[in-house]
Amino acid sequence: MGRKALIDQGELRRLVREGLSNAELAARFGVSESGVLQAKRAAGLSKPMLDHSRALPWKLDRSHNQSGPATNLRNLSSVAQGRAIPAEKLNTALRWADRLVANGLDISYESGRGFQEVPASAGRSLVETVLSEARGALDAAGHLEGHPKD
Repeated sequence: MGRKALIDQGELRRLVREGLSNAELAARFGVSESGVLQAKRAAGLSKPMLDHSRALPWKLDRSHNQSGPATNLRNLSSVAQGRAIPAEKLNTALRWADRLVANGLDISYESGRGFQEVPASAGRSLVETVLSEARGALDAAGHLEGHPKD
């Protein structure tokens, strides 16, 4: 078992501000990139991990992970958790979710088949819930102007 490398947090902060990559930081401090990531978390220099389990409550097949519905739900979940995403991605996700909600539809998922649009259950629409949370976060941050509302 190797010894724990000491990474000076002040030096780490300075180098991160200068734009050094994780690989460059690892070489500089003589640690692995994983060690750099751990040090960045300890120093408060990493963004918190997002949890998309509410928006994507299924175990997705790898082939469906980057599909339109998965991407849109993940983007809305990111916004709901306070993360900024590019306007084009936000607009696409909002339009997709607005269309489903306006037509009384929700999304379901089956391994092997992928995503399907299905009639929404009263008061239990996943898409409606995720959309509402995203709009709430955008509204609280003052970023909802110009985005269509349901």
